Amino acid sequence: MTENAASPVGPLVTGAEIARLAGVTRAAVSNWRRRYGDFPAPAGGGASSPLYSLGDVQEWLDRQRKSHEVSPEVELWQALRAAYGDQMITGLAAVAGMLAAGREVKLPDDIAARVDALIRTEAPVGLVSGLTERFMDSARRAGSDQVTSERVVRAVCRFVPELPADATVFDPACGIGVLLLSVAPGPAMQCRGQEMDADSARFAQLRASLTGRSNVRITAGDSLRSDEWPDLKADLVVCDPPAGVTEWGRGELLLDSRWELGTPSKAEGELAWLQHAYAHTKPGGWVLLVMPASVAYRKAGRRIRAELVRRGIVRQIVALPPGTATSHALPVHLWLLRRPEDGAGAGAHHAVRMVDLTANSPDDDLEPRPDQVTDVQPIDLLDDTVDLTPGSHLRASHRDYSGEYTMLRAELQEEIRRFALLLPELGAGDGPGALDGATTSVAELARAGLVAYDSQEPVSNSEQLDTDYLQGFLRSSANVRRSTSASGTFRADGKGSRIPRMGIEEQRRYGSAFRALTAFEEAMRKMDELSRRLAEVARDGLASGALAPED
Repeated sequence: MTENAASPVGPLVTGAEIARLAGVTRAAVSNWRRRYGDFPAPAGGGASSPLYSLGDVQEWLDRQRKSHEVSPEVELWQALRAAYGDQMITGLAAVAGMLAAGREVKLPDDIAARVDALIRTEAPVGLVSGLTERFMDSARRAGSDQVTSERVVRAVCRFVPELPADATVFDPACGIGVLLLSVAPGPAMQCRGQEMDADSARFAQLRASLTGRSNVRITAGDSLRSDEWPDLKADLVVCDPPAGVTEWGRGELLLDSRWELGTPSKAEGELAWLQHAYAHTKPGGWVLLVMPASVAYRKAGRRIRAELVRRGIVRQIVALPPGTATSHALPVHLWLLRRPEDGAGAGAHHAVRMVDLTANSPDDDLEPRPDQVTDVQPIDLLDDTVDLTPGSHLRASHRDYSGEYTMLRAELQEEIRRFALLLPELGAGDGPGALDGATTSVAELARAGLVAYDSQEPVSNSEQLDTDYLQGFLRSSANVRRSTSASGTFRADGKGSRIPRMGIEEQRRYGSAFRALTAFEEAMRKMDELSRRLAEVARDGLASGALAPED
């Protein structure tokens, strides 16, 4: 709650805090303000964010019994949760389909009856907006990253570049469309989106239609693997892509033309989304991405980061306050990119603006102070690490060593927590040599057409052979020795290597364990890099006097 000691009316509260007090959505509070003439008048704040006297609000709630009654909207939400559980998006899409004109959608009878009753007193757009807000609030309280948080949306809208009135805006991982529809509110703007989850895509499209946004088109599908908008060139591509996903399709997309800045490693899925977004921009078009802070400094991505700087593509990196994201308290960044107007080399001398808001509260004003902004020349970024972390480039006198150390330590602790969970559950086997009986060589599998070569690494070419199982056994010590010559040269093809013969179900069981071990090794490398950076901040902070040992 917001305290205002100078105000004679006592503590002040926002509309969101009134909603929490009454157990309703903010949309319901907005409806009360319009419907009830005796609703308390604002006692402070501005026109866009009024504040109300807590005492007046509590008295009004008691008179109206709003703090005790269960509204029809809440009853509908409870019925949807009982019917759909964790598949709430499916239920919301079904309700939106029922509300959309001419749509025949099968809903449980009790839910359909509740929707029918509600639309007699409330417009469909108000009902679907209230359900959307309640879903977002539920995701926030559950710490879910299923929906882009309101704080992230607010930050993206603050740093989005100026666009023409008829701009085309694209979101290749749009979820339920919250970010896409927020950054492109203009009636003449053309919005295009794609979302892997079919129910989320359908709900986003129906929600846009119900709000009168006829300029919105959203399709379902994996945008990286199966782009539904291959010829689209947008004025702005905005995206909050999946973070920390290693199975993004690198194997099948290895030679894809979108990787003009370099092929992303398996661990750098975020840089795959970045280049996918960049491929959809027109000359002079913009990209605004929500990124984990670690993408700015991870070793595996430095070549792509260097190309972004060298070609003058990256224009601004904003480090947002911790707590801006819903699912964790770690900082996230906004990356603002621009495709040069005159070819790949244009704009190469642009300085990169670094904005560091990590010392701020996530609910603070997002306007940076002068000491939180610096412009860095490309030559100063193109070193061995190509670190694009804003805090690393602010003047030493303005560097918040304490805040940076706290954030990096929290990030490392979170990685350590996840690290242990990656290890597969393994029990005792039949003993060493138990799998040495019936084996086959990779060369024999290749002759049978069961193996193909993805770059230099063999992959399955048949439903009867599991790739993770194949590659896991090929990386065993025994097979590495077989693939190493007397001079110590390692042959990546491994055609002389041997793997045990197993049925496909058993292969998949082993493959799952090998896949978990690969993820474990990648996490270990990430932790090593994070640990190095944490130690460097601690050492420099102690040496400069910005940090001191605790008593």
